[in-house]
Amino acid sequence: MLYLYFITPNLGLLRNYVKYKKFNLSVYLRSYIVYFYFHLMLLMLGFKNIILTTLIIERWFWFIYKTFKSFIKNDYIRKQNKYKIKYNLKYQDNSSVSVKSIVSSILTE
Repeated sequence: MLYLYFITPNLGLLRNYVKYKKFNLSVYLRSYIVYFYFHLMLLMLGFKNIILTTLIIERWFWFIYKTFKSFIKNDYIRKQNKYKIKYNLKYQDNSSVSVKSIVSSILTE
């Protein structure tokens, strides 16, 4: 079952090549490094199905990491003009748009 550790990084490498037309070795290898640490941690804690649990936790880890990174960098506000064109969005005032107003508008819908 260890072959499962090769599927996600190789598919990610393929996706990055298709999207950016280049290989990024550090992005490719970081999955294996995270796999190693999560696998070791789960092994020490005595979990069963360590391989499948490691794969799931690794994906969750990167999802949470990238979400917080995007939130901290304020990506939505920085890329607002792109979203206006791409999704035909209209904003009342650029200064009134904040993460708080975006979250409150999502929750009220």
